[in-house]
Amino acid sequence: MAEVRHTKILIIGSGPAGYTAAVYAARAALSPVLVAGLQPGGQLVITTEVENWPGETTIMGPELMLKMEAQARAVGTEIIFDIIASVDLSRRPFVAVADSGTIWHADTIVIATGASARWLGLDSETRLRGKGVSACATCDGFFFRGKHVAVVGGGNTAVEEALFLTNFASKVSLIHRRSELRADKVNQARLVANAKIEMIWNAEVADVTGADGVEGIVLTDTLTGASRPLAVDGLFVAIGHDPATALVNGQLVMDSEGYIVTAPDSTATSIAGVFAAGDVRDKIYRQAVTAAGMGCMAALEAERYLAHGAAHVEQVAA
Repeated sequence: MAEVRHTKILIIGSGPAGYTAAVYAARAALSPVLVAGLQPGGQLVITTEVENWPGETTIMGPELMLKMEAQARAVGTEIIFDIIASVDLSRRPFVAVADSGTIWHADTIVIATGASARWLGLDSETRLRGKGVSACATCDGFFFRGKHVAVVGGGNTAVEEALFLTNFASKVSLIHRRSELRADKVNQARLVANAKIEMIWNAEVADVTGADGVEGIVLTDTLTGASRPLAVDGLFVAIGHDPATALVNGQLVMDSEGYIVTAPDSTATSIAGVFAAGDVRDKIYRQAVTAAGMGCMAALEAERYLAHGAAHVEQVAA
């Protein structure tokens, strides 16, 4: 028979948002339960050096997540290495069923399942990820001072990444598989005005070359099929992100891209007692420190909800 357990606050996800929510909830004596999910530690466990986390000049991503996990445990969080397979937000308490068969009844839920970058699907791209291949210019641009880098994509994200990288790189090649960008006109005007950026139209990245680091890429012309090499020191993939919201699809209000919608200046969702923090609702910043901040907010709002009810936490209109 399946084990049924109850918790005041169930945190789904174990990135910076989830662990920070756990720390604050534990310090509020809520005895939180955190279910770590498919990739404990989130995207930071596949990140190498982190140089923008407050208090740490340089720290490896996996080490940072181990420290967060240890802190959450130390203050009283129960961490479960399991996967939540389904949730029912129509019942009170909420019901979450884990892969292990355990059924969780939760008075509040914090969804911190994150988002994942879309990749090109190349074996060489996977092999060199963290060794010159990245999906975050804000995170890794600093490492490419004075170097030539390439950005793949055609939307606002790609253009903004390319523009940001000009603060460090000597040259940025923006590669797009079509002959015109999808980015808005303002961003396109900024792109054209920047002398460091060259456009490569009608091209796709077919391969990434290099042994222990990126040395170049192979481009395929989408019109002729011809291939040519391009020597670069880094490759930034900016073709979008996918929020991990399948678990609550159809139950919470989401935007057109699948991100959970929260109330202004809040992590409260369209269902009272359910909160969303981190990249699962943030498509703008996508930083560890902003995710952690939202985790703090979610725990404080969950505490307020448990103490005073829904009237004290603004909700999203369903």
